[in-house]
Amino acid sequence: MRKINAKHVVFTAITIATIYVLWHNERFVVQSDHPAWLRYESFKWWLLPHAVFGSIVLLFAPFQFSDWLRGRYPRAHRFMGRMYVLGVYVLAPTGAYIQYFQERGGAPRSFTILAIVDAALLIGTTTLAGFFAFKRKIALHRQWATRSYAVALVFIGGRFFLGVTGAETLGVEIVQAVIWTCLVASVPLADVALHWKDIRASLSKSTKRVVNPQPSLPNRLPRAA
Repeated sequence: MRKINAKHVVFTAITIATIYVLWHNERFVVQSDHPAWLRYESFKWWLLPHAVFGSIVLLFAPFQFSDWLRGRYPRAHRFMGRMYVLGVYVLAPTGAYIQYFQERGGAPRSFTILAIVDAALLIGTTTLAGFFAFKRKIALHRQWATRSYAVALVFIGGRFFLGVTGAETLGVEIVQAVIWTCLVASVPLADVALHWKDIRASLSKSTKRVVNPQPSLPNRLPRAA
């Protein structure tokens, strides 16, 4: 029986969460008569590039973690990586601006601050990933690319949790608390993923460690002189 790959499990879960969020939260983008457009009408032209480049980020990011693609089609890997970086550089600032724009409709300033911090963290981790790729420091590039993707997934993780639990109906304070929690946890969780093999190996050694038995006494005592 083939052993289940942890990477496949993680990306399957991410795919399921992404499909749920796109249907539950974002399907209004392709429905011109959706009532949500009444809320977004005043800044819909800012929403368009945000949605397009956000889709690029969500689509291309998983392929960056494919060893098969990276080994067999390095040019495609680099192209998708550059498109991911471009997507982040458009997605993050437009998202922060849209949230600021929504203050005119009564959205709290604290949500704008959250969006700015999220955007800064996403741009920062992505820039470092791109910098280390340019310098051919591949190990560091992969680490920061993983952190960047983890921050990008805050968009999915927060909305997925809010939707499946119904917490999205409990008020803006709860929504902000959930998004802040996802944002704060994103980089530490990325580091856990990066070092998972070492963590698992250490845990395995600790459970197998046994106390060495005391040496047994000799069967016969030495003769007295």
